[in-house]
Amino acid sequence: MALKVKLTKSSAGSSVDQLATIASLGLKKFGSERILQDTPTVRGLVNKVRHLVTAETVQGDAPKVTRRKPRKIRARDAARAREAQASKA
Repeated sequence: MALKVKLTKSSAGSSVDQLATIASLGLKKFGSERILQDTPTVRGLVNKVRHLVTAETVQGDAPKVTRRKPRKIRARDAARAREAQASKA
Protein backbone atom coordinates (compact mmCIF):
# COMPACT_ATOMS: atom_id res chain seq x y z
CA MET A 1 0.00 0.00 0.00
CA ALA A 2 1.10 3.53 -0.68
CA LEU A 3 -0.14 7.06 -0.09
CA LYS A 4 -0.61 9.54 -2.90
CA VAL A 5 -0.06 12.99 -1.40
CA LYS A 6 -0.87 16.17 -3.35
CA LEU A 7 -0.29 19.78 -2.33
CA THR A 8 -3.73 21.33 -2.93
CA LYS A 9 -3.43 24.67 -1.17
CA SER A 10 -0.73 27.30 -1.14
CA SER A 11 1.82 27.17 1.62
CA ALA A 12 2.10 30.98 1.70
CA GLY A 13 1.74 32.22 5.24
CA SER A 14 2.36 28.82 6.78
CA SER A 15 4.62 28.41 9.77
CA VAL A 16 8.22 27.29 9.44
CA ASP A 17 7.29 23.88 10.88
CA GLN A 18 4.63 23.36 8.22
CA LEU A 19 6.97 24.45 5.43
CA ALA A 20 9.56 21.96 6.67
CA THR A 21 6.91 19.23 6.78
CA ILE A 22 5.84 19.95 3.21
CA ALA A 23 9.47 19.83 2.10
CA SER A 24 10.06 16.55 3.93
CA LEU A 25 7.09 15.04 2.10
CA GLY A 26 8.87 15.99 -1.12
CA LEU A 27 6.25 18.49 -2.25
CA LYS A 28 7.74 21.55 -3.90
CA LYS A 29 5.12 23.44 -5.88
CA PHE A 30 1.39 23.90 -5.67
CA GLY A 31 -0.21 20.88 -7.32
CA SER A 32 2.83 18.63 -7.00
CA GLU A 33 2.19 15.08 -5.88
CA ARG A 34 4.24 12.15 -4.59
CA ILE A 35 3.59 8.50 -3.95
CA LEU A 36 5.03 7.58 -0.56
CA GLN A 37 5.15 4.45 1.56
CA ASP A 38 2.20 4.12 3.91
CA THR A 39 3.97 4.29 7.27
CA PRO A 40 2.97 5.85 10.58
CA THR A 41 5.67 8.49 10.10
CA VAL A 42 4.34 9.62 6.74
CA ARG A 43 0.77 9.57 8.03
CA GLY A 44 1.87 11.83 10.91
CA LEU A 45 3.48 14.27 8.50
CA VAL A 46 0.35 14.33 6.35
CA ASN A 47 -1.80 14.84 9.44
CA LYS A 48 0.28 17.85 10.46
CA VAL A 49 -0.46 19.66 7.19
CA ARG A 50 -3.83 18.05 6.42
CA HIS A 51 -5.36 21.44 5.64
CA LEU A 52 -2.84 21.95 2.80
CA VAL A 53 -2.66 18.49 1.24
CA THR A 54 -4.91 15.68 0.12
CA ALA A 55 -3.92 12.07 0.66
CA GLU A 56 -5.40 8.91 -0.76
CA THR A 57 -4.42 5.29 -0.46
CA VAL A 58 -3.37 3.62 -3.71
CA GLN A 59 -2.63 0.02 -4.56
CA GLY A 60 0.95 -1.10 -5.08
CA ASP A 61 4.17 0.01 -3.51
CA ALA A 62 5.84 3.37 -3.54
CA PRO A 63 8.78 3.62 -5.95
CA LYS A 64 12.17 3.09 -4.37
CA VAL A 65 14.23 6.25 -4.08
CA THR A 66 17.68 5.89 -5.58
CA ARG A 67 20.31 8.41 -4.71
CA ARG A 68 22.32 9.89 -7.52
CA LYS A 69 25.95 10.81 -7.25
CA PRO A 70 26.77 14.51 -7.53
CA ARG A 71 27.46 15.78 -11.05
CA LYS A 72 31.11 16.38 -10.27
CA ILE A 73 31.61 12.78 -9.14
CA ARG A 74 29.73 11.35 -12.16
CA ALA A 75 31.87 13.45 -14.52
CA ARG A 76 35.05 12.26 -12.78
CA ASP A 77 33.99 8.61 -13.03
CA ALA A 78 33.10 9.00 -16.72
CA ALA A 79 36.48 10.60 -17.43
CA ARG A 80 38.26 7.76 -15.65
CA ALA A 81 36.27 5.21 -17.65
CA ARG A 82 37.16 6.95 -20.94
CA GLU A 83 40.79 7.07 -19.89
CA ALA A 84 40.75 3.36 -19.07
CA GLN A 85 39.20 2.55 -22.47
CA ALA A 86 41.85 4.65 -24.24
CA SER A 87 44.70 2.92 -22.40
CA LYS A 88 43.34 -0.56 -23.33
CA ALA A 89 43.18 0.28 -27.04
